[in-house]
Amino acid sequence: MKEIVAHKKTEVEALRRRGVPALAQTDLFPLRDFKAAISVANRMGVIAEIKFASPSTGVIREKMDPCAIGRIYQEAGAAAISILTDSRFFEGDLSALPLLKKAVSLPILRKDFIIDEIQLTESRFSGADAVLLITRILSKNRLKELLVFSKELGLTPLTEIHDHEDLEKAYDCGAEVIGINNRNLDSFEVTLRTTLDLVRLVPRGCILISESGISNQEDMQLLKKSGVHAVLVGTSLMKSKDIGKKTRELVNYGRQKGEANGGD
Repeated sequence: MKEIVAHKKTEVEALRRRGVPALAQTDLFPLRDFKAAISVANRMGVIAEIKFASPSTGVIREKMDPCAIGRIYQEAGAAAISILTDSRFFEGDLSALPLLKKAVSLPILRKDFIIDEIQLTESRFSGADAVLLITRILSKNRLKELLVFSKELGLTPLTEIHDHEDLEKAYDCGAEVIGINNRNLDSFEVTLRTTLDLVRLVPRGCILISESGISNQEDMQLLKKSGVHAVLVGTSLMKSKDIGKKTRELVNYGRQKGEANGGD
């Protein structure tokens, strides 16, 4: 994690030097309501992720058009789409974000290691509707500043935590959408017990997302019973031989019992 953050600082410095192109308000992508999309009553939404590689797994899927994957996710009933934009460690590509925004009608979450306001401005101009803020890599003051600036831009900040200390920091800073990462970013160990242990401590009124390690009906039902509003799933979808079928299965497991099957 330290290596990733150190490299991200050099990227931010380069971004400051070249700047973010100034756009007129009319040139900005219209914002979509990420928070509403993932908090539908009696349904645990699926935030389907486009991720081709990771430091813990290596290559997850050979590169293909992110827009094609996004359309598959949308047709399968995903509530929102997450896209990894870090190029060095996750083989992501920020230039795919605006193309994806045009290709689908779902809200889009930009997942990256955001440490500076200029990355938030870049996210807004690129078409993101929501951004990931990782509590573990930010000081309390920095997290609070980035939360405030995200909202000023109209972006929904998804504040990621992994333990009780992270949760206290996130809540003290005013986080409203909280993602519990089941993966320990130091050891890469993954267990849903992380969500199950923390969910009861999350204050009322927060929207809660469980991230990482979710792949089957048992996982979905366990998390739904715990009170989670949505899940963020990447690896199990991207590794699947049939991305659409796998996504549809998880979407259906998250629905209220008795609802019709099939994509939205």
